[in-house]
Amino acid sequence: MDSVVSDAARGVSPLLDEEGPEQPWQTDRTRAPIATKIVVAGGFGVGKTTLVTAVSEITPLQTEALMTEASEETDDLTSTPGKLTTTVAMDFGRITLDDDLVLYLFGTPGQQRFWFMWDDLVRGAIGAVVLADTRRLKDCFPALDYFESCGLPYVVAVNHFDGSELFEPEDVREALTIPARIPVMIMDARRRISVIETLLSLVGHALDETPE
Repeated sequence: MDSVVSDAARGVSPLLDEEGPEQPWQTDRTRAPIATKIVVAGGFGVGKTTLVTAVSEITPLQTEALMTEASEETDDLTSTPGKLTTTVAMDFGRITLDDDLVLYLFGTPGQQRFWFMWDDLVRGAIGAVVLADTRRLKDCFPALDYFESCGLPYVVAVNHFDGSELFEPEDVREALTIPARIPVMIMDARRRISVIETLLSLVGHALDETPE
């Protein structure tokens, strides 16, 4: 895992035009990779697409659509006035954390009218990253309720936006009444190393919650 973090620290581009160098498990068929599915969820405009794009070692699949006047009454752009597109199905990316550990990232759509797809997107996942924006914490409650109800391990990652007040993780935990066992962290969805740290935290938490 150190190699991934070191590469990120040296400034490796988070979005590669090609698939990147072959991994050992791709040339040695006796070393089958452990394919792990992770879901990235949260409210509208919280940074899910940005997170997947920042960390994916392949060109991510995105289902972004231009926002139109038809969504004005359903999508609140008060905190994200510059947002011109929105995810209408899912985001998909991949990152190799070790020689034989591959994470597949699935970003969920944030608007309520697309929540019917969540059940399909989380099927087979080991855990979820719930992104939060301190300017509108209430927007992440549906995701928190969903993962609590279905029993899927999750972590809460506060995506710190430029110009917004920086809070301590414990302040966010108290505001959202998050159980003590759930990791809460402050991160920047634009920074590859920050996203990697969040994913590592989720993998560790998922192993603790479901060690089998």
